[in-house]
Amino acid sequence: MRAYFKRMLRFPVPTSGLILALLCVAVQAKEVSVSSPDGKLTVIVSDERGAPSYRVRYAGKEIMPAARLGLVLRTGPELGEGFLISGSAMAERDETWQQPWGERRLVRDHHRELLVDLVRGGAMPRKFSLRLRVFNDGLGFRYEVPRQAGLSSGQQIEILDERSEFRIADSDTTRAWWIPARNWSSYEQLYRTTRLREAAHVETPFTLRLASGVHLALHEAALTNYASMTLNQRRDGVFKADLTPWSDGVKVKLAAPFNTPWRTVQVSPDAAGLLNSDLILNLNEPNKLGDVSWVKPGKYVGIWWAMHLWQQTWASGAKHGATTAEVKRYMDFAAKYGFSGVLAEGWNVGWDGEWPDNGELFRFAQPYPDFDMAAIAAYGRSKGVKLIGHHETSGAVSHYASQMGAAYDYARASNIDIIKTGYVADNERIKRIDDQREVRYEWHDGQFMAGEYLRSVTEAAKRKIAIDTHEPIKDTGLRRTYPNWLSREGARGQEYNAWGFPPNPPEHTAILPYTRMLSGPFDYTPGIFNLEPNGKGHENRVRSTLAKELSLYVVLYSPIQMAADLIEHYEARRDAFQFIVDVPTDWEQSRALAGEVGEFVVMARQQRGAQDWYLGALTNERARELTLKLDFLDPQRHYQAQIYRDGAGASWDKAPYDMVIEKRPVSFGEVLSLHLAAGGGAAIRFKALD
Repeated sequence: MRAYFKRMLRFPVPTSGLILALLCVAVQAKEVSVSSPDGKLTVIVSDERGAPSYRVRYAGKEIMPAARLGLVLRTGPELGEGFLISGSAMAERDETWQQPWGERRLVRDHHRELLVDLVRGGAMPRKFSLRLRVFNDGLGFRYEVPRQAGLSSGQQIEILDERSEFRIADSDTTRAWWIPARNWSSYEQLYRTTRLREAAHVETPFTLRLASGVHLALHEAALTNYASMTLNQRRDGVFKADLTPWSDGVKVKLAAPFNTPWRTVQVSPDAAGLLNSDLILNLNEPNKLGDVSWVKPGKYVGIWWAMHLWQQTWASGAKHGATTAEVKRYMDFAAKYGFSGVLAEGWNVGWDGEWPDNGELFRFAQPYPDFDMAAIAAYGRSKGVKLIGHHETSGAVSHYASQMGAAYDYARASNIDIIKTGYVADNERIKRIDDQREVRYEWHDGQFMAGEYLRSVTEAAKRKIAIDTHEPIKDTGLRRTYPNWLSREGARGQEYNAWGFPPNPPEHTAILPYTRMLSGPFDYTPGIFNLEPNGKGHENRVRSTLAKELSLYVVLYSPIQMAADLIEHYEARRDAFQFIVDVPTDWEQSRALAGEVGEFVVMARQQRGAQDWYLGALTNERARELTLKLDFLDPQRHYQAQIYRDGAGASWDKAPYDMVIEKRPVSFGEVLSLHLAAGGGAAIRFKALD
């Protein structure tokens, strides 16, 4: 009551009526709630103590205690403090929508919605709404601020802070998997596994396991025209939204009316359930591009890995990788094995010298002299293979924006319908030229860059070009709204095994599905067959077995998957390469069958437009035995299981190439036993026979 009394002293209430006001507000405190369709998950919103808060119950237990809500604007009162519930409305939706490509063709959106109106009187009255949607697999909420006195149309509004909190009941018994926020390397870090209280300032998705075994993942959805949300642990178990600022310190600049992105909490009784969630996609708006039949998932090879091994160079010269002859050689390989694309990095002028620091030197419609774009485009047409263009900006974003239209026109004319963009620069070193031609440096995930990443996607869509973003802003499900945003990086990928210190440990790919992959597709670039490319005993190597490299094509989803190794290594292991040839990148449905964060994962996916199923299983540094029931197969069909598994003596460090390839008949309901070696995995095609 003492804290509440102090809050009330801020209001213009006459002294003689202060006690009466206190009693009236306390009596009038409101509480409204909304539950998931299955009734297990409930969110309660209250204005107790004169400020809105929310708490979450799951399966009869409070998993998230009362947490603060609100926004702080530069002008006027805080949106939250002193606000009371003035009304609420309920709604329910149950519909199924179709993805043009994705982990599953049909997505069910079944949720209950609560819209809570909040008002504050006084000398400067204010109002805003809190919209909540509660699904069986989690919840989302956002702020909606209408035009009103002091927040008129066209007037710039500056958000200085967001008060949203996420409270977890017990920080001692809760485990967390996370990467630090605002690190110089952005999202490209190894995940940490700690007690919750040790996670000081984290990026999202942020994954937790409560003592009960319930798993949570905190993130956001539909991030447009707003700053990315990181989470800062102010007190044990209390995480506050920490928005990435502009270079001038302001968090967000916009005009009323506006909606914030959704703040999301995925909820599952176990780890595997997180992987089966469609929450993030369902909180995004439907496709805005219309007919997107021109967006084509597929597999590609490329002039890429050799540069990371220092065998070729991005720069021009004697070891230049992206030459006309080399691209044609890769196109021959792609055509031979049914791949749709060839990536070429280093084809355009600008790579000579210290390219990470000289982004203004790049020319996105000017090839090097030894790269004949017209000849390559014609050759690709004759082979049925397209070039995947690469645009590296080195963080010189204003420079890239000035060339973007012409660059995309050039790409379209050159038989290119996918562009891989790159933003290699330390975090907070994105170079922006302001209206006065002054240089400003921004974060990769601030509001400015949220707009620039989306600009590349929408400009590309005008030319029927898809985008694969590297060094990106985190995924928040915008692929539903803009289906030409095919994939992105946003985590430590395969290249760290060539030169990273340390390389990715075996547990890395057992953590990614439950963390980074909850946000969307990841262009990890799997499939390295020469697992010790720097020589035997070198620290930089791929810490996987060969079978695990194959499993990544099923476990780590992307609609465009690279066979990342040098093509001669695939020819040398043609039997193992057959799985990469066969595996699709577009799915009818996907089911996580089992797993634990950082330990192992088992994923099954059915090929879109076909009856075949594929399964990927992988483990961390620990070998394990799995027993899997094949209850995902069609009970009316018979299948041949084409199995690529670790041999009895396999391990990532001592015997990574020990792999057994075998075939056997299987059918619905059978039990399959799999041995996964240390750092190992298994990949299976279930080929329908009838």
